[in-house]
Amino acid sequence: MSLGVGREGAVAVVTLDRPERLNAIDLAMAEELREVWREFRFDDSVRAVVLTGAGERAFCTGIDRDAVVAQPNSPYMQDDPLLRVGPKANDLWKPVIAAVRGAACGGAFYLLGECDFLVAEPSAVFFDPHTTYGMVSAYESMLMALRMPYGEAARMMLMGTAERMSARRAHEVGFVSEVAEDAVAAAVRCATVIAGCPAEAVQGTVRSLWAAQEAARAQAFAQAPHLIALGNLPVERQAELFAGRRSGEFRVR
Repeated sequence: MSLGVGREGAVAVVTLDRPERLNAIDLAMAEELREVWREFRFDDSVRAVVLTGAGERAFCTGIDRDAVVAQPNSPYMQDDPLLRVGPKANDLWKPVIAAVRGAACGGAFYLLGECDFLVAEPSAVFFDPHTTYGMVSAYESMLMALRMPYGEAARMMLMGTAERMSARRAHEVGFVSEVAEDAVAAAVRCATVIAGCPAEAVQGTVRSLWAAQEAARAQAFAQAPHLIALGNLPVERQAELFAGRRSGEFRVR
């Protein structure tokens, strides 16, 4: 199993549990995430959820680069397993709070973009490596442009691996709602309060909040496959750039 699922009363705590891979999402974890969100839809004893990552180094670093995803030979069709890993994509309208420590980057934004709010530890950093490795940041950029001021999203996505947004800065721009020494404890505390409210009112509010951005998101996502097909370097060249990366050379702001 790539996920841990625990309980704090009416709050479920879901943990991405591949710390040796910085909680990168492989195809097995992607399927487990889809299953757990859909199970929660039918479990009335779960009234709120906290999502976190195991270990100190990372919340999630996106898709596991060893995952093999076959792609149709057409710019009009793409298979992206991360499009289906979030709670909203699986029709779960119970509140989900992210508790972030360490790095959250790239495909992690598929999950963070579908959480209702974020709590982060001081160690948390956010960045998107796509441009550095010759890839278009499409879905990730679209999700983050709906969660923070445009200029902040643009800077994070365009700077690639050269810069990381600190938990402090993420809080200043409104992406993170709270910085806490123990993000899981703080998120569980919030989730417990929410779980104590009438479930129908809470779920209706979650659905209302999502509806406010859903149309813009759907229109943006419709453009993503074409942008990726046009802008991505060949896979072999991406691999060369990734293999030539030098760790530790970045600025945290």
